[in-house]
Order: sequence, then C-alpha cells, then structure tokens
Amino acid sequence: MRNNLQVQQVPVEQLTPNPYNTNVVSPANEEKIKESLKRFGQFKPILVREIENSFEIIGGEHRWRAAQELGLKEVSVINLGALSDEDAKKISLIDNGRYGEDDAFRLSELLSSLGDIDDLSTYMPYTDKGLESLFANSSIEIDDLEVDEEELAEEAPTEKPVRTHVVMRFKVPIEDSGKIQKIIERIMKEQGFTESDSLTNAGDALVYLCNGKEE
Repeated sequence: MRNNLQVQQVPVEQLTPNPYNTNVVSPANEEKIKESLKRFGQFKPILVREIENSFEIIGGEHRWRAAQELGLKEVSVINLGALSDEDAKKISLIDNGRYGEDDAFRLSELLSSLGDIDDLSTYMPYTDKGLESLFANSSIEIDDLEVDEEELAEEAPTEKPVRTHVVMRFKVPIEDSGKIQKIIERIMKEQGFTESDSLTNAGDALVYLCNGKEE
C-alpha cells in the first residue's frame, strides 16, 4: 500500500465498481447523495485501487454513480495502489462501517442548529421519521430548574457525604417531560439537594424518588 496518499482528479469513466460491495442504498438516499454533491461538492474522495488500466472502487461507489448522473467529468479519488483482493475487501468493509454511534441528545442539538426538517431531509442521511424523532428528542433542562438558593440556605445541610456519581442520559415522552421536571424540582427544594452542581442535585432527587421516598 502506498504511503503519503494524495487526492487526485480522474475521469469518471476510468473507475469501475467492485463485485463485493455490500452497501445497498435506497433510491431516496441516492437522491440525497446527489443533492449533497450539488450543494457541497465532492468533499469525500472515492477510495480506489489500481487494476490494469483502470481504478476499481473500494469505497464510494454511490458517490461515483451520483457524479455520473449529475454529468461530472472528473471525480476526486485516493489511489491505494495495487492492493490484493483480500486487502481491498477488508478496506471496503471498514470504509462502509462505523466504530461508534451518535449521542442522540448532542446530534439532536446539532441538527436543530443547522436547519429545519424539510431542508435537512433533502441531503442528510436520515429518514424523515428519523429526523422527526431526533428533533423531538427532549431532555430535562437541569440548569433551568428554578430553585431558590437563598430560601434553602438555612435548611441545607452544612456538610454532604462524599459520593460517587455517574452521568446517565435517557429519553422521556415529550408529554411527560414537564411533569417529571416539576417533580425533580420539588424534591430538590424539599430535600435540600442544592450543594453540588445542577446535574448531581437532580440525580440525587431522582435517586431519592426511586428509593421510594416520594409520596
């Protein structure tokens, strides 16, 4: 395999698809790939290897097909050289896979900052239903919980035991989120969970509730 790989422009007709690509794209997502190319250009090069007088695609076949349909004469590629069939297949699987998954709350916030569902659905790799679910993803705004610190100053314990906490994230139905927030806020006030950061205070209130202390 070559070192110091570089992006180069090659005619679209010099590329050929491989016979082992397992990545299947629906017609709807093919349209999204084309829309992405129209808006942003080809920002991700196609991975290829050298075979005789042409380049065989290892990763990026659908981007190549979209470029052809849009009438592009050249595409950006990264040439990995004369790879063996085995290495090409392994790299193809790696290129099509992901090692992680999205944090649903952070992804929801990011998508919401980029536009509305109607626009994002034309080029983002999510279904309309998936985008609606992500936009509806709701978490309790812990920092906005209204707790009167001065009112609780005299009631708050002078010293809290050392605790070990872990951050947990979860989804609740939108129609129940307000009710849950009010319950946690009330327990924080009544039990004096105000000495730590807001996440810890809310977590203490939730544990208190789960332990059956809430009537």
